Amino acid sequence: MAVFWCTEALPLAVTAMLPVCLFPTMGVLPSKSVCPQYFLETNFLFLSGLVMASAIEEWGLHRRIALKVLKIVGVKPAWLILGMMITSSFLSMWLSNTATTAMMLPIANAILESLFGDLETLKENCKVKEESDGENGMEKFETPEDIRKESEYQMKVWKGFLICIPYAASIGGTATITGTAPNLILVGQLKSYFPDCDLINFGSWFVFSFPLMLVFLFLGWLWIAFLYGGLNTRLCVTKNDKRAAAEVKAFAVIEEDYRKLGPINFAEGSILFFFILFAVLLFTRDPKFVTGWSVFFNKGYVSDAVTGVIIISILFFFPSEKPSLKWWIDSRASNTPYVPLLSWKKAQECVPWNIILLLGGGFAMAKGCEESGLAAWIGGHLQPLAQVPTPVAVILITAFVASFTEFASNTATIIIFLPVIAELALRVKVNPLYFMIPATIGCSFAFMLPVSTPPNSIAFASGHLMVKDMVKTGFVMNILGILCVSLAMNTWGIQMFGLDSYPEWAQPVNVSTGVMASVGATLQPFNVTL
Repeated sequence: MAVFWCTEALPLAVTAMLPVCLFPTMGVLPSKSVCPQYFLETNFLFLSGLVMASAIEEWGLHRRIALKVLKIVGVKPAWLILGMMITSSFLSMWLSNTATTAMMLPIANAILESLFGDLETLKENCKVKEESDGENGMEKFETPEDIRKESEYQMKVWKGFLICIPYAASIGGTATITGTAPNLILVGQLKSYFPDCDLINFGSWFVFSFPLMLVFLFLGWLWIAFLYGGLNTRLCVTKNDKRAAAEVKAFAVIEEDYRKLGPINFAEGSILFFFILFAVLLFTRDPKFVTGWSVFFNKGYVSDAVTGVIIISILFFFPSEKPSLKWWIDSRASNTPYVPLLSWKKAQECVPWNIILLLGGGFAMAKGCEESGLAAWIGGHLQPLAQVPTPVAVILITAFVASFTEFASNTATIIIFLPVIAELALRVKVNPLYFMIPATIGCSFAFMLPVSTPPNSIAFASGHLMVKDMVKTGFVMNILGILCVSLAMNTWGIQMFGLDSYPEWAQPVNVSTGVMASVGATLQPFNVTL
């Protein structure tokens, strides 16, 4: 399955269904144990996040948020790149990274054309000309050499804009459990492998990973703005600002696009309310550092999935237009036509069912690795890592997973390695979360190649980026990401999750005594003790 996922010899979702036919026929697991893995409560949480995202997209709320942020940060290149990154990361916490990138790139291109003019003309101006042609902001650059230098600078800024959006979307997805599939796979596999571990939920994950996202986003912005000419010692505020006219024009484009949206209507206001309610209820259910509202129900009965499904169910009957109060008094009075905020047809079109199958396939494969003893066998062979200091092991695991995910999908990567990493932690008597959380976050750090993630592919497909641009920028981004994860795990992560001690819940429960005995016999030739 790992080979098929990495090579895409079969569609990812088809490969994900292989355990249904292979595990029962090969005597690994009975069918009744395999099939339920495809729709665990984690999948319901993922589904609720996708449905909420489709409602936001249906009424254009995401575009209003994006333009508002850009209005606030202004149009100087360094600040505009920061605005793009903040907006992309915030939206990708709730929407898919791919949808966020697809929405933000056209906005970025419209602003860039206002700032610098037509891209083809800009490429021509990068070649030394014999005469000045005064294109968009070029009026004050009179000599051919000035025109060429300014055009080269503008081309660099253009690349910086295009490259910052997919990177920020990938970073933003790590901040919430529903932001990207690997986070959900971590939750699902923890519940399967360590059922007594209740430390990871929407609230606790957000408290841990949101500060990490902010630190990484800031460092990423400094690197991209520095590399692509948007950042100097005075943040692009030059002594005689030759680009002021173009910047005023670009700001006018943002203003005009925002004005065209008109005042916020009833449907957008309703979606915004339910979106905030969705986030607040998930965050406050059981945030660990304070008592959550779940204490009002039977212990262990209400999960994040329950919260998500309650909110999205309301979207299917709540009206998208303000109902007339007169109609309640007089049934003959005119009333607005009833159209719900979200139709099932729209939700069905927007939900990527293949990803839900992929999640299920990951849970099924992890279950097979665990029950068969394969994870224990592989973990035994990783025993030499016990000699490595734990903080160094965290860096090595994050770096390895981040490198692997450049060539395979992040979902496939975490499915393949998480059971092995969990078993390794048990072997070396380290809190499993100490290894599993960095691996999960590291899966989202695919910055170096266009094929690494769909957002990278979308940005690359614009035709303005080269592979060497992504490799050069992405290599440093990977290093920054690995260091940020290590910082988070060894500071506030230790305090939040008690990573400095070996927990009582860290005992795998689904491996029978017989299986353990047979695995022990198998491992005797390798001098590995269970």
